[in-house]
Amino acid sequence: MTDPLLSAQDVETVYRRLAEAMPGRTGTAKGPKGQPDAFRSCISCMLSAQSRDANTAAATQALFALAQTPQAMLDLGDDEITAAIRPCGLYNMKTRNIRRFCESLIGDHGGVVPDTRAGLMSLPGIGRKCADIVLSFTFGRDVIAVDTHVHRVCNRLGLARGKTEAKTAESLVEQSPDWALRDGHFWLIQFGKRICTARAPQCERCPVSDLCHWYKASTGEDGG
Repeated sequence: MTDPLLSAQDVETVYRRLAEAMPGRTGTAKGPKGQPDAFRSCISCMLSAQSRDANTAAATQALFALAQTPQAMLDLGDDEITAAIRPCGLYNMKTRNIRRFCESLIGDHGGVVPDTRAGLMSLPGIGRKCADIVLSFTFGRDVIAVDTHVHRVCNRLGLARGKTEAKTAESLVEQSPDWALRDGHFWLIQFGKRICTARAPQCERCPVSDLCHWYKASTGEDGG
């Protein structure tokens, strides 16, 4: 049996409380990838898989010093790409994905990054999370990108359900009110990093613990 979700009223309350408790989108926020165009945002997102932020930054800086367009990237040898992105790990697989991505971008889209989720996800190496990150932070769409922190928070709270980040994202968009979509990613990721951490979540100072399904179950407050 699937665990229940928060009611629509409780979802509204969760977002409003997180909006008050978390910094949210700041004037200098550039998003998780911080790249100046959609192409480099996509590449950076691909490189970030299973990589620490500092290692991803080192890899993107080295790679974009060599090439900043799809054709320029294809003009590089695989060994050049691999050497540049080595800090972010999984560099052989990521090199193959980068080449396939650039080939598809030129062959199927005239070198222009699509501005729809379906279009982005049709490109090799781009899954739901990367697509939503690009939509939100490059194209300015009201989309909540689901990373590991947002995935954890949503499933703990009962805000959304999914065994994978992509499934959680599908559930979350159905649950979330339109007004929360623009900044919801910031509130949830900040909450996940500061309070609802993977280990030892700080429930005693959580602004939504009275609504949280996981907290109620762990304390016996759900009546179970």
